[in-house]
Amino acid sequence: MPSTILLPDCDTEPLASLLNPLRLQRVGDKRYVGSNLPQLSGRVYGGQVLAQATLAAADTVPGGPEERLAHSITAAFLRAGAIDVPTEFEVTELNDGRSFSTRSTRALQNGRIIFSARISFQLRQPGPSYGTPMPTAPAPETLPSSVDFFYQMNNALGRIMSSTNAMDMRFVDGNIFTTVAEKRDPHTMIWMRTRSPMPDGTSRLLQRAMLGYAADQIMLEPVMRATGLQWSDPNMSLATLDHSIWWHRNFDISDWILADLESPSAQNGRGLTIAKFYQHGKHIATMSQEGMVRIRTVTNQDD
Repeated sequence: MPSTILLPDCDTEPLASLLNPLRLQRVGDKRYVGSNLPQLSGRVYGGQVLAQATLAAADTVPGGPEERLAHSITAAFLRAGAIDVPTEFEVTELNDGRSFSTRSTRALQNGRIIFSARISFQLRQPGPSYGTPMPTAPAPETLPSSVDFFYQMNNALGRIMSSTNAMDMRFVDGNIFTTVAEKRDPHTMIWMRTRSPMPDGTSRLLQRAMLGYAADQIMLEPVMRATGLQWSDPNMSLATLDHSIWWHRNFDISDWILADLESPSAQNGRGLTIAKFYQHGKHIATMSQEGMVRIRTVTNQDD
């Protein structure tokens, strides 16, 4: 077996730099190690760890990750990881049944657990099929691009987002990178796709891991919109606490995906978002995320 989890070659930036940390090195039985993407915060990006954990767990599934495809992950982010320390992954086999396989994956740095997840895989099987209808939204081509926005920013945030973020995002209600939303609404929609096509030979598994990577950066968006916050607020402290994904159908992350996000509650420095993802009218995934959202100037207002 190769010493590295094989992914298709890519020579287009910044997608190539994103895929490199996902090429985990096998360092033992069900043990892996990966590098980290640069971040201004100095902390490991949660979506990267989630994607890496998905790939590590899939590498241990009987029949291969394309025979039993990942259909759900429930993850907990326990500590902040440092970008200058390699991240290690340990996979534990919980169950291999006739139809389903379940794995537990831990991510560690310097022997301390920073992330834990349960990931489930399933053989393709017949059964009932339906999905929530895709909501109506302006076409992505009619909306401003996040890529153009960051290219025009002459600061460290603009430079790192332009050089490392492989996603193009189009915000139906306008972005809140540097300004607050015009309307305080806990609901919003965002189009996204990779800035360049995924390479030939991209597996369904890698597509699913990539959606987990991409979505982590937008899941708290409706919480921030509803509370009048912007991503560059120096008084704000954000962190993902837990993130669950249910992948329903296959998709191509190189093509436009619509995220329909809503936050039902925010309290005690935490906010919850439920999101549905669509492509070509089909409901392809559902996610939930609770995150820490703290403002230094706001006192606790809920029990």
